[in-house]
Parts: sequence; structure tokens; C-alpha cells
Amino acid sequence: MKRILIPTDFSEHSENALKVAAQIARKNNAEIILLHMLELPTSLANDAVGGSTGIPEVMFFKKSAINKLEELMDSDYLEGLTVSEVVQFEKAFEGIIDVSHKNNVDLIVMGSHGVSGYKELFIGSNTEKVVRTSDVPVLVIKSENDNFEVNTFVFASDFSDEVKPSFKKVVEFANMFDASLELVLINTPTNFKPTHVAKEILAKFTSNFDLKNHNTHIYNDVNVEKGVLNFANSINADLIGISTHGRKGIAHFFNGSISEDIVNHANKTVITFKI
Repeated sequence: MKRILIPTDFSEHSENALKVAAQIARKNNAEIILLHMLELPTSLANDAVGGSTGIPEVMFFKKSAINKLEELMDSDYLEGLTVSEVVQFEKAFEGIIDVSHKNNVDLIVMGSHGVSGYKELFIGSNTEKVVRTSDVPVLVIKSENDNFEVNTFVFASDFSDEVKPSFKKVVEFANMFDASLELVLINTPTNFKPTHVAKEILAKFTSNFDLKNHNTHIYNDVNVEKGVLNFANSINADLIGISTHGRKGIAHFFNGSISEDIVNHANKTVITFKI
């Protein structure tokens, strides 16, 4: 892991993410890229993108953001780390994805407190959108953690062949923390598999990988989201991992996203991997 991207809006939640990212960067000798997106009113944003940065309002917002970033970079928990700053004029989630591509980042770390109800359905959050569209793993931090450790890492999946490429990153992340990887297949009434069939799926999938420390589980629940959350709580997991298809548009509206629901409703740290 060479580069970690941390979007910040200077909130408590984004600083919680930065503190965890700093610990991961220190463990891997990785670079941190601090990103602040300036979502200006349309007229000002067009001027900024077009190069008319002499406009006082644009310069004021940009200078203020840079000052806040430099103040953040002086934090004690970043001492000794390589940290760079980026201020960009773009919609937040689009800019995050764009910067992650341009800088070949290996991990995005974001803070979130989750949303629910009508706000979740109609507005969503930048974290949800990044989870849905990012090609690299997204680690979502829910609370302050000055000693980020992963001893028990739950990864939930259907363990189909399409998951295999992204699962390599799951294994790498587990090995980084020397974590026990708890692989769980959730059985639901609408997609029920007999125990012997579920065991065969898990055995066939794991035979393709050299896993140092892992266990397999079959967990029954009313739906996948509840199954993942209830299982993770039952073994007091430190981290929940799940794959995402990155559905967009009408397909996302009708099908929803289990990854986004878990990111929203879990009280634990969640990491997503794009299939």
C-alpha cells in the first residue's frame, strides 16, 4: 500500500478517518493525500474551472481551505508521515474518484455517521456515492479510534467466481493486521441453500487462496444486511468487509445496495471492495 486518500470537510468525522489513515500509513510506510473539495455555487465554480481564479470570492474560499489543510497537516498524529494536500473545484464524490484515479491510490478512508429514513433514500451521502463508484477499497470510519487494530475481520459474500479478483485485496488487508478472517455466507428465506451446499461453496472458493488464518460460517437471517450485522456483532468483529457491484442509475434505485445499507447502519468500521 503506497497511497491513501482522505477526503476532508474539516468535520469531526473526517478527522476520525484521518487518524485511522495515519495509523495505516505508518504501518505501511504509505503516503497520505488530504483532499478538500470546494463545492462552490455554479457561477463561481465555472469561473474557477475556466481559470478565472482572480475572482475575490474564489480566492477567499481557496485560501481558507489551504489554511485549514495546513493546520490539519501540523497535527501531532501526522508527524513523520509524508502528507500532501489537494484543493479541487468539483462535486465532492466526483472529485474524490477523479483524484483517486490520477494519484493511483490504494485505499480511500472516509468518515461517516450514517443516515436513515427519507434522507438516506433521497439525499444519500458522499460516502455512499464513493462506496458505490470507487474502484479501490473504501474504509468507512464511524468513530474516533486512536488505536486502530483489526483482530477479527468479517467478510460476507456469496463467494461466486466474480468475487475472486477483489478477494485478493481482502486477504491483503487481513494479512496487514494479522487478523482472523471470518468468511460468512448469509442464508436468507429468498435465497436459501442447504448446509451441505453452502459448505461446498465456501470450500471451493477458499481452495483458490493461500489463507493464513481463517474460518468459514453459514448464518441464517431474514435478509443479507441483517445477517451480516448480526453475525459481526455475535463474534464482536472489529471490521466488516463486503463487495459492491457499483450499480448506478435506475438499476441502483430498484435493486439498492447492500454495501451502502451496511455502511449506513453498521456501528462498526466497514470496508468495501469493488467487484
